Amino acid sequence: MNLPPVVSRDEWQAARAELLVKEKEATRARDRLNADRRRLPMVEVTKEYVFEGPAGEVTLPDLFEDRLQLVVYHFMFSPEWDAGCRSCSAFLDQIGHLAHLNARGTTFA
Repeated sequence: MNLPPVVSRDEWQAARAELLVKEKEATRARDRLNADRRRLPMVEVTKEYVFEGPAGEVTLPDLFEDRLQLVVYHFMFSPEWDAGCRSCSAFLDQIGHLAHLNARGTTFA
């Protein structure tokens, strides 16, 4: 592994300040992109989707559980695996208690 050079604290601070300018611009660009995404128009879903859930068949509106937003995550679990996908498991560990999403009008499926 090639490590970066060792420099004085002043050189490091100058390099860090230069990088910070680039990081802030990247953040601002990402914020603009996210705002553009939120402004995208919506499309009405007219097809009746039916899913098989733990309690039997449910429709797409049922998945919302009377909330305004729905996050759907596809968790991968292969029949020959002893546990679910490691990346999927790590992602779900970070979601936390669903009450926090629910309190913000969001259902997680």
